[in-house]
Amino acid sequence: MEPQLFTFFVACATAAGFGIAIAAFGCGIGQGLGLRSAVEGIARNPESSGKVTVTLLIGLAMIESLCIYALVIALMLLGKTPGLDKLLG
Repeated sequence: MEPQLFTFFVACATAAGFGIAIAAFGCGIGQGLGLRSAVEGIARNPESSGKVTVTLLIGLAMIESLCIYALVIALMLLGKTPGLDKLLG
């Protein structure tokens, strides 16, 4: 097993892990802030609950898509490691 290849794989795995962690943390904060604002808006004006709920769900879907994009990039980073077959077996 080549030491440079192993080091590169470890660096890719670490970067993918940190990337997903940061993306999940940011998306969780964003969703929490959006939900808090929506609940406050509905509490102040209950008649607008339908429009606020629809807008909230669309916004949450957009925020969640950012975390999914980070997951896809992390999986691509792990899957494109050169010489991975040599490293694993």
